[in-house]
This record gives sequence, C-alpha cells and structure tokens, in this order.
Amino acid sequence: MQFKGQDVTIEETTEDAFEGVDIALFSAGGSTSAKYAPYAVKAGAVVVDNTSYFRQNPDVPLVVPEVNAHALDAHNGIISCPNCSTIQMMVALEPVRQKWGLDRIIVSTYQAVSGAGMGAILETQRELREVLNDGVNPRDLHAEILPSGGDKKHYPIAFNALPQIDVFTDNDYTYEEMKMTNETKKIMEDESIAVSATCVRIPVLSAHSESVYIETKEVAPIEEVKAAIAAFPGAVLEDDVAHQIYPQAVNAVGSRDTFVGRIRKDLDAEKGIHMWVVSDNLLKGAAWNSVQIAETLHERGLVRPTAELKFELK
Repeated sequence: MQFKGQDVTIEETTEDAFEGVDIALFSAGGSTSAKYAPYAVKAGAVVVDNTSYFRQNPDVPLVVPEVNAHALDAHNGIISCPNCSTIQMMVALEPVRQKWGLDRIIVSTYQAVSGAGMGAILETQRELREVLNDGVNPRDLHAEILPSGGDKKHYPIAFNALPQIDVFTDNDYTYEEMKMTNETKKIMEDESIAVSATCVRIPVLSAHSESVYIETKEVAPIEEVKAAIAAFPGAVLEDDVAHQIYPQAVNAVGSRDTFVGRIRKDLDAEKGIHMWVVSDNLLKGAAWNSVQIAETLHERGLVRPTAELKFELK
C-alpha cells in the first residue's frame, strides 16, 4: 500500500512477527491483542494497545500521558490506551483533581459515529442522503449497525440520538458507560471517586462532546479552575460566553488537543462545577494518545524487554 507517497509492505501478523520490534502499536480489536500482544512482549517489544482487552488487568498500566505518565515506569511490556471518551475527560479534570480533589463525576456524552467504525460513518451518510435527497421519513430508515453491531436491534442515527453505546450490562449501564467509570478510577488511582456516565451516540461524524458535572473536595473558585485547565498540557480553554466562545465538534476535528469551556458553578452545590469538553475521538481519543505513550516510553528510557512474561500465550 501507499503511505505519504511511498510504498509500504504489509506483513502478516504471526506469533513470530515481532523479532527486532521495539514498540508494537495494536489497534485491530481485542481478540487480536489478546492473541498476539503476549508474543510481542515475549520477543522483547513493548506493546501499546488501543483496545479494551487489557485495560482492567492489574499488570497493565492504563495511561493518558498528561495525567499519569508515572504509571509507565513499572510496566510489564503492555500499556493500555483508555477509551476515547475517558481520555478527554481525564485531560479536562486532572488539573482540577490536582488542586482541589474530586469526590464525584457525572458525565453525559455526545459521541460521534466514527467511534463505531467506518461502517457506522457510511451508514450515517447513507441515512442522511435518504432523508434529505429521497424524502424518506427517519423512522422508516433501515439500520444495520447502530447503536451496537453486536446487539439484537438496530436504530437509525440520522436526525436521532441513541442513548446506547455498546451493549447493556447486568446493572443497566452499557459497557461504554462502565468503561468510563472503571477507567477513571484506575487512571486517577482513586477508587473513592464516584463516577456515573450516560453515553449517547449522535449524528456527528467525528469529535466527541461531553457535559461533565463534578464535585470537588475543596471549594474551587471558577476563575482559578479556568486558569488551571488553561495551563494544563493538552487542554485548551475556550470559555468566553460573552462572545459565544465554547468548544465545538467541528472545530476540534483534526486537533490533538482537548477543548474545555462553559465552566460554571452549580447553582446549589457549593463544590459543584459544570463544564463542556470536546476532543477528536480518532486523535487524542485513540491514535495520538497511543503515539504519545510510545514517545513517553522512549523519552523515559522505558523501551526495554521485560524480565518476566506475565501474559498468557494463546
């Protein structure tokens, strides 16, 4: 295949394909990571995995470099990249946590269809054409992918909002929502933080948006909160309501940053704060975070074989 005008040879992934590899980036689904990542580690490579397979493994650090790069220091050969919706929320909230602590997080997401893959993008575009060009009623559209390819029913996304991302768990939260809860606690190394998420798919192609409500341990002056976020690596403050300046998905596409705005005190809770967080789910939410992990490993001299293989060879 061609990449940036040059021919690149695609080699088959096998158990023996990782000899001489220093860093292996995995983003081909959990089953692929489960099968081949341990072989990469055995061969001496460090794996940066962009799937959910290893995220809750206690031997695997879950890393957003701006937030918890220190977790890389004791890695065992595999590092997990968190869920896209978790990553941008961590970048926005870590400067607040560092200064005032966090007791509670309630987040509602507005997630782009690209998070469900190219098939979901094509399905969204087809549905929009059928409504706008052919006059089809949105209720009569035929959906095959969303809200979750593995679930029993599918619903149209055009002119719609679907309060389901991934399948439901036994507690009536979806796996996507539980990812945000569990990953937040692991990344911030604090099981006491109360986290609740509602994840919604909307007909936007790229960039996730989030309405985030937090309660801090100490009272946090809003102007100081804004200053802390503005100074934090990877975060961009867009917050000037007098001039209608706030983060928008269309402006975030193609950027590696996380944009934060609409920061305001809750009207009743003394320690409550609301904010709006937007980021490109394909960049900071996936590819760029993985590359950052690889770069940080190199900068810290952590690209090295592991002394003991802690992962099962399948």
